[in-house]
Amino acid sequence: MIICRISFIVLLTLGTFSITQTTGFTGISTVPNVVTADIQTSIELYIEEQTRLGDGFFKLPFNKKELRLKLVRVHTEYLANLGPRYHFACVDVADIEGDLYDVDFFLAGDPGSMAVTETTVHKINGQPFYAWEQKEDKTWHRVSVEKASQNLLEVLIGHDEFDFLYMVTLPEITEPARMWLPLPTSDAFQTVEVSSMEIPGKRQILKDQKYGNQILLVNLDQEDSKKNVELLFHVRRIEKDAYAEPLPAPEKYLSPDRLVPLNEDFKSITEKVVEGKDGDLVRARAIYDHVIDSMRYIRNGKGWGQGDAVYACNVKTGNCTDFHSYFIALSRSISIPARFAIGAAIPSSRDEGGIHSYHCWAEFYAEGKWWPVDISEADKYSNLASYYFGRHPANRIELSRGRDLVVDPGPVTGPINFLAYPVLEIGGKPAEVKVQFSFNRKVVCK
Repeated sequence: MIICRISFIVLLTLGTFSITQTTGFTGISTVPNVVTADIQTSIELYIEEQTRLGDGFFKLPFNKKELRLKLVRVHTEYLANLGPRYHFACVDVADIEGDLYDVDFFLAGDPGSMAVTETTVHKINGQPFYAWEQKEDKTWHRVSVEKASQNLLEVLIGHDEFDFLYMVTLPEITEPARMWLPLPTSDAFQTVEVSSMEIPGKRQILKDQKYGNQILLVNLDQEDSKKNVELLFHVRRIEKDAYAEPLPAPEKYLSPDRLVPLNEDFKSITEKVVEGKDGDLVRARAIYDHVIDSMRYIRNGKGWGQGDAVYACNVKTGNCTDFHSYFIALSRSISIPARFAIGAAIPSSRDEGGIHSYHCWAEFYAEGKWWPVDISEADKYSNLASYYFGRHPANRIELSRGRDLVVDPGPVTGPINFLAYPVLEIGGKPAEVKVQFSFNRKVVCK
């Protein structure tokens, strides 16, 4: 019995990688059958051995420096047997600076004795250095990408600067009313300056003690009906990656929230998701992938948009609040600290105009760092899934962080679930307001 033999001639020149396919014949008994599990086992063993030799890191020369890396996951969907004793694998690895690298490997040999013949960095934080392109003659070429960031949807890397207008139109007010609004603050990744405030009624600034958010409380009367509240902020923001921060009280980010409980259902789900995974970084990536695989971004029906982890688990649809609440619940169930933040994503395809809605995200704590994630965006743009595990782009503003915010004086209805849109009470009862976000980069001198 004979089978077709496919061999590949590899040529690497000037950033172009060619795989030229040729055909021939060989006896089937001379070449062992290889399945993707064999390739996965081989690449995992290789990285494990190199990590042992590298004092706990998989070391890889890149751009005139040595990367010190930790394995996050093997892309099982890309494992391939290219021909007799010739194989391909792709993995995600994170370096000590928080960058996530996508690395391609070519291996040669039989199951149990495969050797890595070539290692190449394909992407950094989801941005490719090259793409695979198939020519008419069926050969594949690796073509360098000059400006990989242009391929990223609604992502600005580096830095961004803009004016952000937060405008509220009040309803008819028939009784004394109070309204709580977020006041964004500066941190290591964003600088926020208040350019102007147009606010009816009497105001005071509160601070929630658990998360340190600044919250604007406005007291309103009947004469304030139908008026606008306008807050204009000038924002400078940089791309956010994994960052070191002491965690003196991990229980703060392991304890449940009202809509993000700790229960046996979440723990059971998570234990199955992370089975066989070592280290919190690898386990968090498995949870991240599980949320993407199990949920759909659908804002429809009742219950979505509250950040209800049980709803997200059961219905498996929702918006960003639901995606990240589910992720946080699963992470906390196996003692990975995780936290919530909310703000707005600023469009990158234009320089001014309205913003559709708020946007939220999460962070988890592993290996001495907080790792940003944006799972709902990764779900919408699958080619950005690697980017959003460990990165938030520059084009956004954080308005507040945390759940169940407590301030004094606070709403009659109790702790604030999360704070992006205002919380308004008229006569001690919840009331709706119209909210509009907009931005303008044109005010910034280029």
